[in-house]
Amino acid sequence: MKVTLLQENLARGLSIVSRAVSPRSTLPVLSNILIATDEGRLRLSATNLELGITCWVPARIDEDGSTTVPARTILDLVNTLPGDQVQFSLDLKTQSLHVKSGSSNTDIKCIDAQEFPPMPAPEMDGAVQLNVGDFKEMIQQVAFAASTDEARPVLMGVLMNIEKDMVTMAAADGFRLSVRKAQLAQAAPQPINVIIPARALNELARVAHDPEEPIYMVVPKNRGQVLFRVKDVEVVSQLIDGTFPDYHQIIPRSYKSRTLISTAALLKACKQAEIFAREGSNVARLDIKQANGEMQPSEVEISATSEETGKNETIVEATVDGSGVLIAFNVKFLREALEIIKTPNVALETSAPNAPGVVKPVGDDDFLHVIMPMHLG
Repeated sequence: MKVTLLQENLARGLSIVSRAVSPRSTLPVLSNILIATDEGRLRLSATNLELGITCWVPARIDEDGSTTVPARTILDLVNTLPGDQVQFSLDLKTQSLHVKSGSSNTDIKCIDAQEFPPMPAPEMDGAVQLNVGDFKEMIQQVAFAASTDEARPVLMGVLMNIEKDMVTMAAADGFRLSVRKAQLAQAAPQPINVIIPARALNELARVAHDPEEPIYMVVPKNRGQVLFRVKDVEVVSQLIDGTFPDYHQIIPRSYKSRTLISTAALLKACKQAEIFAREGSNVARLDIKQANGEMQPSEVEISATSEETGKNETIVEATVDGSGVLIAFNVKFLREALEIIKTPNVALETSAPNAPGVVKPVGDDDFLHVIMPMHLG
């Protein structure tokens, strides 16, 4: 293998695929990145057997070949190389990769590419086309609510349902639920209902930069995998096997109180409350005051107390439609939900201190977030 390429292109490609490298693996080759020539370009691939990322980088290929190079070593080295060109040449017998750039010469011990797990070459027929901007926003508004508890693997994923030209994504961790809908530019050839690991979607959102480029998604039959292709990057992930809970049951059908409030003002109040709530069990109390007359201005008092550091109270103006209520939430969860809402105002729908609250952006029916209440104590 003899290859010449720009340092910045190589550094970008390595940083994209390195996120799929297995940090603790019994197979040494999984700590490596596959470097291979591929039809006039250089292909970089990494996998931890659950998530795989491939990136194609422009290069001048003088001699075809492939090897796998220790991820940490090559990444750290390339980031310190002077700009301009990097040359790779591989000694097949010793599996040693010579890296030359400017006055720097390095030899890296590699592992034969034959030992690297095969990366799937998918058929892109019947792929679903997703808009990068919309899909990244969907991931941002849903994936954060997925569980990190390995005891319930189904909840570590995001349920993705595509019917005709409608796509719905939902994630829940037992304490909160995030649901986001969007319309596709063109209808999907067939319905899709899969659970995708939240981590894989977060990695996809990270590598999809160009809002003009579409993302193509394909679920190959009987492989238990989903594959996303965007420009010169491919992300392949194992699907999560199991049945996602029927989240429609969790969403309250009615409310007794609907509070309209400035998103920024409520977010600021939650951030202040969290400073005091985080030392306990993250509880903040929301005292929603009933208005004197219909559509009259009212207020919400957000408070949190810490035995060690003191207490915080913030009063935020609001419009309250319905009865007042005193309810407690995990303030971190409430803050995280408010941070991904783009509208100037937000609606908080509540029924009782022991019933879930629903957060909705005002003027946007495509997103809702359900938060379980906490014990007032």
